[in-house]
Amino acid sequence: MDQVKDGRQRVFMLAAVNFHISFYIVAILLGMTCLVYTLIQQRIARLQNRFFLIMVSIVIINGISAIVCAVAGIYRFRFETAVILMKVSMFSYFLIHTMLSSILLFYVCCVAGIMEQFSVKKKLLYCIPFAVTELLVVTNPITHFVYSYTASGEFVRNWGDQLLYIASMLLLGMSIACLCRFWGAITNKRRLMLLYFFVVATSGIVIQLINPNIKSELLGESLALLGLMLAVENEDERIDADVDTYNRKALHLDLDHYIHAKRKFHVVIINILNSDIIERMTGSANSDIVARLVASYFCTLVPKYHIYRVNPSVFVLLSMEDDAKNMAERIKERFEQSWIYQDIDVTLNAAIMYADVPDELKTQEEVFLMIDSPLPKLSAKKVLHGDALNYLIRRADVERAIQQGMRERHFEVYYQPTYYMDSLKIHGAEALIRLKDPELGFVSPEEFIPIAEQIGMINEIGYYVLREVCAFWHSGIPEKNGMDSINVNLSVIQCMQPGFVRNIMSIVDSYQVPHDRLNFEITESVAASDYHVLNDVIEELKAQGFLFSMDDYGTGYSNMQSFFELDFDIIKIDKSILWAAQKEGTGKAILENSARMILQIGKKILVEGVETKDQIEMLRPLTVDYLQGYYFSKPLPKTEFIELLQAA
Repeated sequence: MDQVKDGRQRVFMLAAVNFHISFYIVAILLGMTCLVYTLIQQRIARLQNRFFLIMVSIVIINGISAIVCAVAGIYRFRFETAVILMKVSMFSYFLIHTMLSSILLFYVCCVAGIMEQFSVKKKLLYCIPFAVTELLVVTNPITHFVYSYTASGEFVRNWGDQLLYIASMLLLGMSIACLCRFWGAITNKRRLMLLYFFVVATSGIVIQLINPNIKSELLGESLALLGLMLAVENEDERIDADVDTYNRKALHLDLDHYIHAKRKFHVVIINILNSDIIERMTGSANSDIVARLVASYFCTLVPKYHIYRVNPSVFVLLSMEDDAKNMAERIKERFEQSWIYQDIDVTLNAAIMYADVPDELKTQEEVFLMIDSPLPKLSAKKVLHGDALNYLIRRADVERAIQQGMRERHFEVYYQPTYYMDSLKIHGAEALIRLKDPELGFVSPEEFIPIAEQIGMINEIGYYVLREVCAFWHSGIPEKNGMDSINVNLSVIQCMQPGFVRNIMSIVDSYQVPHDRLNFEITESVAASDYHVLNDVIEELKAQGFLFSMDDYGTGYSNMQSFFELDFDIIKIDKSILWAAQKEGTGKAILENSARMILQIGKKILVEGVETKDQIEMLRPLTVDYLQGYYFSKPLPKTEFIELLQAA
């Protein structure tokens, strides 16, 4: 009977051990998955990544120790070696597992972005619970405060074990407190996964405390780590895969993170002004070649996780050290040298800017304003800092003026008349938007129009001009005074908007303006880059009776395909061609040949920038149709323009 009873006990013990081991094996497999994936991704440079790997390693080692301890426990009555192995593995389990709560606290501090700010004293303070608990375990073979064994080899938990759990709960509470304190510095995704970690890991501990036969502690911890790996450690969506640096989205998140955590750091911006040089030299469309060359150099200056490619030709480096000035100068010196691509020396022109956060730039928006703002002229091969960045203040002021101007009607439409060449009588006018801000005074359209396009207000401004023009025509004054039409400038961004044609028709028809009294102007540079889209817009509006002009003909890079394929009614020759024609050289030949070519394709000609009677006489033999310039009138407010009409 005793043998049968012993046999049943052995079978029951073996079944229980197998049940426990299954939990440990799953925990090990999950831990190995996290470990292998993290190492393959090669994202181990951050302190946060290293703490994560330590936690994963703790779970794996604890799983192995638990299996060894469970198996050795079966044979402890038969082999003395099994007893030693059981005790060693149990000691190893406690020694290593006790570290987990402390490492988790450090990990949360890293995720919150405050670990690097800790003084040595504070770091030592945070290590006290770790040191106390480890000391309890290390001295346990002598003191038996944590656990001990009975004469028959049964495992017994002592008061020190309860102290370890209390210390773990204290550290867990400190982690949660850190999470709550710096809640705003952590993204929603990371918050949820850290909470998930706490809930799952705590659930595993509580279940095992309630029922020691369910070894769920390690399994809960490994599941929680898997969640952290997928949501916190996984950075696929933050990576620019083409150059293996961080992307614009990552910079948004990290800036928000650091600023909320009140960290001081430096932003260094490198804007490569001729990044298309590889394409022009080799015919290759792979613009990432330059980016990879430059990114590999930046890795020698800052950690890889502080390098961001925010635009195809713009990099941002974050430096936590007080070396931004030296770094910017080193970058400038490097760009003064050539870069080697396939045995070809490539010279890259770069503008370098740097600023301190939060001393000079206080918000994420201000940093991106610095990144995205057009550079001042002659910025290449220069380092901009301090007063040299005042253009950013101007940019912010102009943005404010535009937004305030639409609300408070600081915009006004001016009119510059156009005249018939043959009779010098008034033909029409070009509507020109002007902005007069109470603080800035008059702001040039050349300055505020590009900014309005960038901040998404060009549509509102464009439709405002169109409404003002339509209201003016509806008054009857232009037609009564012999005007044939009014020219309205279009932004290509307007033309790209869904429902653009429908909006134009709605505004014009609401004022009952005949369609052939409106002439829409598009600049040559715009037509050259987007003529496929514009062609559809032009054809649709011309079918409704509207007229179209190509503005600024002869400036920039001329796309002859767009010149011939887009159905313009009038070509406006830029003033630069007229003025060059008065000088010695080829200027006059260019003007004459341009006029002849335009005439041959059946378009009418308007020459801009007419300022003298001699210019008019020079243009008479060229069959020019219309003239515009300061010889006749500068752009005028509506009231003054009406006076000019009535006087004429």
